Amino acid sequence: MTFKKKLFIAFGIIYGIDALLHVFIGTRMTNFTQELDNFTESNEVLMYANIIQDGLNEYSKDSRDLIANPPEDLQGKIEIDKDKHLQDVYLAINSLEKLGKSEESEEIVKNLKATMRTYTEIDKEIAAFIQEGNNEEAAQLYWYKGRESMNSMNEVSSQLKNIEKNIANENSIELNDTYNQVTKVTRAYVSISYLLGLSMLLFILWNVTGRLNKINSVMSEVNFNSLNKLPRIHLKTKDEIGKIAISFNEMAEALEMHTRQEKELKYAAEKQSWLKTKIAEIATMYPGIDNVETLAHIFITKVTPMVSAAYGVIYIKEDNKYNGSFHKLAAYADNHENQKEVGASSFHLGEGIVGQCALENRMISLNQIPKDYIKITSGLGSARPSNILVLPAEFQGEVLAVIELASFEPFNELEEMLLQEVMSNLGTNIKSILRHMQVEKLLQESQALTEELQSQSEELQSQQEELRTVNEQLEEQYEHSEQKTKEVEKVKDILEEKAKQLTLSSQYKSEFLANMSHELRTPLNSLLILAQMLTDNVDGNLTEKQVSYAKTIYSSGNDLLHLINDILDIVKIEAGKTEVMSKDVELINVKEFVEAQFTPVARKKNIKLHVQLASDLPEVIHTDEQRLQQILKNLLSNAFKFTEHGAVTLTIEKAEKGIFSKEQEDVIPHSNIEFVFSVKDTGIGIATENQNIIFDAFKQADGTISRKYGGTGLGLSISRELAHLLGGFIEVESIEGYGSTFMLYLPHHQNIDRKEIAISESEAAVALLENSSTGPVALAEYPFQGEDSWKQAKGRKALLEGKKILVVDDDMRNVFALTTALESYQVEVLFAENGKDGITVLQGNPDVDLVIMDIMMPEMDGFETIRVIRQLPEFQSLPIIALTAKAMKNDRKECIEAGASDYISKPVNLDQLFSIIRVWLYG
Repeated sequence: MTFKKKLFIAFGIIYGIDALLHVFIGTRMTNFTQELDNFTESNEVLMYANIIQDGLNEYSKDSRDLIANPPEDLQGKIEIDKDKHLQDVYLAINSLEKLGKSEESEEIVKNLKATMRTYTEIDKEIAAFIQEGNNEEAAQLYWYKGRESMNSMNEVSSQLKNIEKNIANENSIELNDTYNQVTKVTRAYVSISYLLGLSMLLFILWNVTGRLNKINSVMSEVNFNSLNKLPRIHLKTKDEIGKIAISFNEMAEALEMHTRQEKELKYAAEKQSWLKTKIAEIATMYPGIDNVETLAHIFITKVTPMVSAAYGVIYIKEDNKYNGSFHKLAAYADNHENQKEVGASSFHLGEGIVGQCALENRMISLNQIPKDYIKITSGLGSARPSNILVLPAEFQGEVLAVIELASFEPFNELEEMLLQEVMSNLGTNIKSILRHMQVEKLLQESQALTEELQSQSEELQSQQEELRTVNEQLEEQYEHSEQKTKEVEKVKDILEEKAKQLTLSSQYKSEFLANMSHELRTPLNSLLILAQMLTDNVDGNLTEKQVSYAKTIYSSGNDLLHLINDILDIVKIEAGKTEVMSKDVELINVKEFVEAQFTPVARKKNIKLHVQLASDLPEVIHTDEQRLQQILKNLLSNAFKFTEHGAVTLTIEKAEKGIFSKEQEDVIPHSNIEFVFSVKDTGIGIATENQNIIFDAFKQADGTISRKYGGTGLGLSISRELAHLLGGFIEVESIEGYGSTFMLYLPHHQNIDRKEIAISESEAAVALLENSSTGPVALAEYPFQGEDSWKQAKGRKALLEGKKILVVDDDMRNVFALTTALESYQVEVLFAENGKDGITVLQGNPDVDLVIMDIMMPEMDGFETIRVIRQLPEFQSLPIIALTAKAMKNDRKECIEAGASDYISKPVNLDQLFSIIRVWLYG
């Protein structure tokens, strides 16, 4: 029997007794718990019976007190106590019913409850007699019927108490019996377990210790310094200790065999150690080498004596310089005079042993050397080698170098293994150095470009610094090992992340400028509206000087608006958010547009305006008409601004073949350029040194504070970027003091995805106004000029008189300006400072004819407010005009999708506002 079975039997007996004890105790504990619950329930019944008896006694006492006609101040208190005691009795009875005791107890509770109802009826009659003042009748009813009913209830409650008290006593006796039984059985189990455990311990000590001592004595005889012959353990038992003896004997035999194998492998390990040491020695020389010549010299000098060779030469593949040949770059123990007669300085693929080695990409060994081979010389003499070994160095299948070694002794297997390993690493390092040199070249080019771009913004300088840091990291990675090549991918990921961050930064900048536009346009809105009203002088109560002041205010505000629009234009162009929609544009319409826009300016400045179209032009050109008009407006506005006398001429003609942009360093011809729009003036001209900077944002030829001509310096920058979007470019020719000529070169066809945009007539009017506001020049300085302004105002009054309009805006300046403008035409104006208040005012005034809704408001913005209004059935067709100053790209679309009828941007042009109001009130 095994030792394991003996333990199982012994412990099985103990655990069996333990299981029986657990079953017994579990059964008794279940009964004990049930008996404890019964005992607890009996105690609860006794408690409720006492509560009922005490409550009835108190209730009876309070009834007697009331019959005795107590003072009025005590009567109310006695009645409250009486009701409380009665409530306690009922609660106790209900609790007894929920306990669910024996049938006898349940019957007693039912009797008690019925008796209680009888007594309650009697008590009500007594209370009625007392209320009527019949105290004698009340007392008689109480002392006869009431007292009899009360005695009956006390008897029933006493009976219930006696029954439950007997049950509680019985449960208590059963609990004590169960506890005593469990205690006795537990003590017996502990005694038996102790005796069995002691018996098992003595058995194990006697049975196991003797054999373990025998095994220990044999193991003590083992000498680990001499494992050739080990002792054996002789035991015939088949238990676990016997298996230990067998395992020890097998281990001794395995150790003896291992000792023999170890001696055999020791010599091989020493060879491998020498091989790895030499490989590591070669590998440590690579860091710090940054060119192929240095690498070749150090490598051949290090490797040749390492393999007991007396002569060595290395050939490196140099594609550019030697047309794919392998050129001798370094040698060990080279005799230059002897080399002139024997050998060659370069080999092509397949030429000679070196060329054949490179072609086949394998090692070639020669052990029979002809007499005319090179001699190895020293101070004592010279002799020819007896063995030649030629090995290639490759990287990913491409042979980059070949070495040739000569020795007086044959190369052994270990030396050949060393050479093959180091040659593999040599190819990798040559490739790494070549890449490093390429990266250095790119780095130098990048640094040169960085120096040229340092004059641009701080943001661009920071980006170049990051790029320089990445290039330096790449250089360091290529210097250490070929594994660093993989890290280029990590650098690429970093650059992509930087690009994402720059995109996000550009988004934040655009959002910031849009918000700034909102903050600037909001106060500008009220300023322009009020200045426009003063300029109209509808009531005719202002002097000409006051009207002139108002015109100046409006003109200044309008100039500020154009500055905001210019800044937004340049930001959108830089961020790549400007869309181009090409279509067929008639050149005659371009001429009419220019004449209509600038003829009044020419007359005002007494300058001639000429628009000339060449005879060989087609009727149409395919481009973005709006962007073309914007560029021409910028160029012509500058021409008029800097011209005091003479003429401004726009010439449209075909461009010369092979025209190219002077901006491009590579001078790539624009083969698709077909048209040139030339704007020539006789103004002040531009100095040669300033012609390269006038297209930069915020820069002008005259940048001093005291310059004669105004402007922001954005017009030409915007025009150049728009020209690039249209597939062309802008050039300038100028002589200071004799005028300037700006040439806009455009292609005939532009490959741009067309976007069909369907808009209503009112939307088109708004879009036309927005587009015209983004131009660099406002030809009309005032909104209303001429003799018909009063008639127009009277016409508007007739149309708007009596209408009710709700203005929802959180800026009270805008509310005041719009309210003033609308009330001047007999319009009843209601206003609210946020969306929630606007909905409340609208629901209180269902006869509102139209709503002007600001979009950017706190708490509830205009989009949400419009959606809520459209959900109300009575306001689904109510005209709502959205009003915003943020001027974002998709504002109009978002407003219409939210439910707005129309859209207008700040600053509000009153003519446009009144026009839209008339459309929606009378359309």
